[in-house]
Amino acid sequence: MTKDNKKINEWDLTATNLHRISQRKYEVAVLPIGAIEAHNRHLPQGQDFLHTTHIARRCCELAWEKCQSVICLPAIPYGVDCNLLAYPLTIHISQTALDTVVREIITSLRKHKIRKIVLLNGHGGNEFKPLIRQIQTEMDVFVFLCDWWKVGLDNYDKIFTKPDDHAGQFETSIAMALYPHLIEPDVAGSGKARPFRFEALRKGWVQTSRDFAKLNDHCAIGDPSGASAEAGARYIELVCERLSQFLAELAQSLLDDRFPYEP
Repeated sequence: MTKDNKKINEWDLTATNLHRISQRKYEVAVLPIGAIEAHNRHLPQGQDFLHTTHIARRCCELAWEKCQSVICLPAIPYGVDCNLLAYPLTIHISQTALDTVVREIITSLRKHKIRKIVLLNGHGGNEFKPLIRQIQTEMDVFVFLCDWWKVGLDNYDKIFTKPDDHAGQFETSIAMALYPHLIEPDVAGSGKARPFRFEALRKGWVQTSRDFAKLNDHCAIGDPSGASAEAGARYIELVCERLSQFLAELAQSLLDDRFPYEP
């Protein structure tokens, strides 16, 4: 391959180099954050890490076509999984430890004059709002949080036929679209989970942390049947279209005294 034919993605921090970075002014950094945990019996332990990495990379690739000032950082693979540790080889790090790593990364980015940071979260157990609130009172940066699976929820019922809380039809469809070779559908559990005994918890106006091992024996809340690669691809396309547009708009927005609000 000749030099002219080489493809270096300058939106990918792990692929670009000092020569190219020195000639760029990056406005937005995207930090994907996942988890390593059981997802029913049929989905890979790296489900959250894998799909969040893909979404981050694809969105930055699309945004680059519009603004060429977005950089995608390598994903943090681990998340808060203390309530899933009953399942073999679930890896847990505390929110405090995770916050520390994220804070250090943001501090490094600020040193390099990047003040707009998007945390692309792929795991429901990760909670970053308190950290963001604190950081933005201590540093002149703007941190945005996106739980990527929520981006297209207004179209969920147009694409999927069953609800999904964890490792059901939605997540199975995403896996089928992105890494079908890692799925073993024949061993999937039903996803039927033991309900709370209290109406307040069932209705959702009282909440608690869920011990997944008490719900069922296969770490799932949602029926995976009816999943399809086509449905997963449709949702991914919707998410990436919306999120890449946001990244481009964010990159092109002036950091004035009223940012991120209207003038």
